[in-house]
Amino acid sequence: MSGYPTRGFPSHMRQPSLGPGAGGQSPALVARVNEKKAELENLKELRDLSAAVASQMEALEQKLGTLSDGTEAIALVFANWHNVLRAINMASAKLPKPNPEAEDTTPLPQTLVRIPTEHAPALQAHAEGAAEEQESG
Repeated sequence: MSGYPTRGFPSHMRQPSLGPGAGGQSPALVARVNEKKAELENLKELRDLSAAVASQMEALEQKLGTLSDGTEAIALVFANWHNVLRAINMASAKLPKPNPEAEDTTPLPQTLVRIPTEHAPALQAHAEGAAEEQESG
């Protein structure tokens, strides 16, 4: 005899015996593998849906940032509106009272703000160009 032991292989190293079931696998094991495959598919679907929700949340964040900027601009306009109305009231108070005997000679209030209109198309084109650059950037 040689110096090597003559023991058999441990049970986990033996080839599975061909018993009932396909390829020697028990029906419980096959069911568990199928269950794990279904669970894996569900997890992959959950991952994809989570990625879609994350991208929608990022888009929402950008839209809310834009909305916040617009809200601040509107708040500034409203804050100044009181001053505008007060200036109009002051200018109107300086007008002479209308004479009921004179029909078409009612004086109009003095012009408070003069806006040049000859440059309006060029300014509008410039503003639209800047808005397009901001949207694409």
